[in-house]
Amino acid sequence: MRVAVVFFGGTRRNTVAELARGVGEGIERLGHHVELIDAERDTNHSLTPFQFVAIGTASTSFFGGKIPTSLREWLSQAGMVSGKKSFAFVASSPTGSQKALSRLMHAMEREGLFIRFSDILRSRNEALLVGSRLKIE
Repeated sequence: MRVAVVFFGGTRRNTVAELARGVGEGIERLGHHVELIDAERDTNHSLTPFQFVAIGTASTSFFGGKIPTSLREWLSQAGMVSGKKSFAFVASSPTGSQKALSRLMHAMEREGLFIRFSDILRSRNEALLVGSRLKIE
């Protein structure tokens, strides 16, 4: 199965990229083909050919749990995503992680993605473990 792991790093780009790599590696261990997409640098990528989509980001504000504004715009232009199964994740922060995850899930659901699982990830090892336990099929 083809799986896209999309990430929006913002100010914490390196952290979110590492989490995305961990999720992707865990999914690959399940025998799926994974493509890692940096949505801030690859603005014209289509999610249409993928059967499963994992999307991750980090909170852009310390207290508010805001997510990058470009995320909603990118998702609306990402091709046919309605009905696809997905996984939402955010990088852990002292405050606002839960609210950021809620906002990410809402943005994904607005585009018609079916969220099967969501999580707040703290490290690459945790991301790898979560990725290897996802029920993709």
